[in-house]
Amino acid sequence: MPIPDDVTGEEIDKDVRQELQSLPKTLADDVARNLVMVARLLDEDPEAAYGYSKVALRLASRVAAVREAGGFAAYANQKYGEALAEFRAARRMTGTVELWPVMADCERGLGRPEKALDMAGAPEVQKLDKAGQVEMRLVAAGARRDMGQLDAAIVTLQSPELASNSVQPWTARLRYAYADALLAAGREREAREWFAKAVESDRDSSTDASDRLAELDGVEFVDALDEREDDDARRSDVDGPSHDDVEDGEDGRKD
Repeated sequence: MPIPDDVTGEEIDKDVRQELQSLPKTLADDVARNLVMVARLLDEDPEAAYGYSKVALRLASRVAAVREAGGFAAYANQKYGEALAEFRAARRMTGTVELWPVMADCERGLGRPEKALDMAGAPEVQKLDKAGQVEMRLVAAGARRDMGQLDAAIVTLQSPELASNSVQPWTARLRYAYADALLAAGREREAREWFAKAVESDRDSSTDASDRLAELDGVEFVDALDEREDDDARRSDVDGPSHDDVEDGEDGRKD
């Protein structure tokens, strides 16, 4: 797959670069450049990112960072079985637990919410940092909702992190998930309150909390183009038929 000339491979994280030092330099550079493309395209063009990840895997499947990148690319394309296999491989290579929440979410994607809940209660969760533990809580709540257990999902999300007034990287998503669960359970007043709190903490617009809040408040967003077309139609009605319309006759056909 083509890679822009401005991508050198030096853009990747230094820890990943260090992992690639086990490869011959030319090969390491090729892998690094493909990993850069995966990172660049993962959000805006996940299918293309997946293509670059497959190239990197073909070149260096024994590098943990490559397996992890392949996992995230597959995950972004909803290829959950493939993603889980790559994440498991990366975890075997590194021995870390950082991928535990996304692995559990893959189980959800594969239609196995019970397995995700088992993972949420595993000892590995205690080894996660705070961000990882919050992510695991989000996955567990999602699994509860998959199983139709709305009240249990709400309780799962109730935590010191949710109650805290400080804004952390995970705050907006946690508040949003809580609001969404409340709304699904028919608790609209509380849901509105938490969507508003999500908006307050969503500094990088990582959720559509503002749209959800507006929807609850009955605010409708009108497309500017549609509005102009409506105005033109109204003006046409007021001004009467055009010269061509008169010439054509009432039914629009020329005599």
